[in-house]
Amino acid sequence: MLKNLVYSALFAGLAAGVIVAAMTIFMLVPTILEAELYETGQLIHFGDVNAAMPDIEAEQDWARNGLTALYAATIYIGFAFVMVAAMAFAQEKGVQITTRSGILWGLAGYAAFQLSPAMGIAPELPGMISAELVPRQIWFVGTVVATLVGIGAVVFGKNWLHWGVGLVILATPHIIGAPHPEVFGGIVPPELAAGFAGRSLAVGAVGWIALGVLSAYFWLQENA
Repeated sequence: MLKNLVYSALFAGLAAGVIVAAMTIFMLVPTILEAELYETGQLIHFGDVNAAMPDIEAEQDWARNGLTALYAATIYIGFAFVMVAAMAFAQEKGVQITTRSGILWGLAGYAAFQLSPAMGIAPELPGMISAELVPRQIWFVGTVVATLVGIGAVVFGKNWLHWGVGLVILATPHIIGAPHPEVFGGIVPPELAAGFAGRSLAVGAVGWIALGVLSAYFWLQENA
């Protein structure tokens, strides 16, 4: 069983990582590069609107894109191990695993690791002002754990008490609130930051759904 779990996670994570890497390089990296121009002062927010825009595409390089792809593949392989292990445990408890239900597993992972944390701390670009790192990390980890536990209680709960407790757990991190800086500001245009946050969440949604479907598919194939 362990061998099947490892192979399933490796194949699913690598495939999902390739998808996310491609989307990141084409959808997110250009925005990050543009934000870095504001961070270094090559572009100025509220500056001359007629000023020539640097060639963002030309500044992309194979080394940076290669590291982006490596990072995406590595992190999604890690997520895949968690996903497949959870599927294997659920299957032993009588839960039917299918590629269609893999979509729901992927959405649960997306909600826990990206959507719910983003409700308090949106994806950020270089040059943006943020709160201190340690409180943000604590809130992020707590939100991920609370979301996973809350979703589990709602999905696998047997009665209204379980469902109610699950909903309370889901809401708790957002009632507490994420840490934010005392004042907002920064050198990156808010339109650029908003576009980056939206695209980041879209890339994450595609990646997690792909991971859920692929994890279910390879797990079923390895155990056929």
